[in-house]
Amino acid sequence: MNQPSGVRPDPGLALLDLYEQALPQVYGYLLARCGQRAVAEDLTTEVFLAAMDSCRRGKVTEVGTSWLIGVARHKLVDHWRRAERERRGLRVLGGLAAEPEDPWDERLDALLAHDVLAELSAQHRSALTLRYLDGLPVPEVARCLDRTVHATEALLVRARGAFRAHYQRREEGTR
Repeated sequence: MNQPSGVRPDPGLALLDLYEQALPQVYGYLLARCGQRAVAEDLTTEVFLAAMDSCRRGKVTEVGTSWLIGVARHKLVDHWRRAERERRGLRVLGGLAAEPEDPWDERLDALLAHDVLAELSAQHRSALTLRYLDGLPVPEVARCLDRTVHATEALLVRARGAFRAHYQRREEGTR
């Protein structure tokens, strides 16, 4: 059926058409950054639900994989913030149980770096992921984190320092 001129196609229908193509990319993006299948699956679901909600509310006019990756980025940052709040709450209640370490993680630099990233605070992890894994420029990182550019630059300096210190401690522990 032809649409009258001037009528835009429903972005919700476009999202449904895009789902099969974009699902592996969105899931892969999230899995590569969080390293946990269950978390990546949950966040992927959240991404598509949030995308559908945005389409229904008319907040988006054009959907695409890059837009969905942007939604995924925000969902991942939100996840890390929630996890950090939970971690702080556990510390207040009497301590945080140590997560079991996989000895294979210590042998591969990439896995070690991923583990170290997971140990950082949500703010540090978010800033480093957005800047170095996603390759966003500092102003875009600032926008994603709802911070000024100068505050984001300072955050990145602190985050790199924290990462370096954690990494060196973990690396020395494997020797």
